[in-house]
Order: sequence, then structure tokens, then C-alpha cells
Amino acid sequence: MTDVWSQRADAFRESPTHREGPDLDLLVEWCDPGPDVKVLDVATGGGHVARRLREGGCTVVTVDPAPGMRPDVVSRAEELPFEDGSFDVVTCRIAAHHFEDIRKAIAEMARVTQGVVVIEDNVFVDERVEEAERLRDPTHVRCYSEDEWKEMLTEAGLEVEQLEHFERHPVAEHVEDGVLTLKSIVVKARRSQK
Repeated sequence: MTDVWSQRADAFRESPTHREGPDLDLLVEWCDPGPDVKVLDVATGGGHVARRLREGGCTVVTVDPAPGMRPDVVSRAEELPFEDGSFDVVTCRIAAHHFEDIRKAIAEMARVTQGVVVIEDNVFVDERVEEAERLRDPTHVRCYSEDEWKEMLTEAGLEVEQLEHFERHPVAEHVEDGVLTLKSIVVKARRSQK
């Protein structure tokens, strides 16, 4: 998978869908950026979250399994090479549907934060859309519903604080005028104090 993603790196850096948008604005806002905030950006891709958080004064470490994405650290989300509680905030935007073991990845994000995890990803529609996604992109594993996200975050010791839905890139029931509109979800969850 890593070589495929390295080959796609320039496209992700230039993609308007990934580079900007109200979903990115909200994700950054929920991180409460500032000079004393240390952030881990998981599956950084084109580095758009990291760029915006650095502009907000944060210290950001990027991680991605694909060397071509030019992360600070090359690693899978399921095996983050950081000490417990190393970061104030952990982010992951539009990537979790590629993780081979989503529960392990979320557990790792929860482990390395001492504060919040802010994740955005495409939302599960139905099995037909999942199959179409796998045909279009063999690295696609699965999208998850809002309820699944809440369950997985809670299971990892996080408490969901905020959640918002967005319409994402048109890709055809969800077809209007021949265009499929996918939805994404942005979720902010805090490390449980229990």
C-alpha cells in the first residue's frame, strides 16, 4: 500500500478537496490551536491539517505510512511510535477508511493524546457504495457510521464532545443529477477522566 500512496502524493498535495473546505476549517478550530499545543497528524497525506495547525502556532508532528507523503515519521496508524500522552491533540482527516485495523488505530491515537482526538472521515452509506469504493480504490477498507464512530471512540477511552456532518466531493439514492454525494463526519473526542 505504501508505494501506491507515495505515487499519489502530489495529487493529494494539490487536491482542492483535501487542501481546503469548511470541514478542514472546523477540524482546525476544534483543535484549539496555539503556541503551546503539540499535535500529531496521523495519515497526514498532503499535509493540509499540519499546515493549517502550524499557521495557528502549533507544534505539529506528521506521521504517514507512505514516505512519498513526506511525513516527519513513517508509520502506520495502528503502530504509532510515541510514548503515552505525548501530544495535546491527535488529528486524522479523510484517511481512516484505509486503516486495516480501525480499532487498533483509534486505540493508538487515544493512547498518545493527553487531550483530544479530532477525526474526519467519510460516512458509511451502504454496502453497494463500499464495494464501489473498493473497486475504485483497492486500498479502501471501510467507512463507518456515526454510531460506529461513537462506539469505537468510547471503547478506546474517549468521550465524544462534538460531532458534525459535511457533504463531501461528488462521486450517483445519493445520486442527484447523476452525481453521488458522499457525507463525512468530523468528531472531537476527549480522553476520558474516569
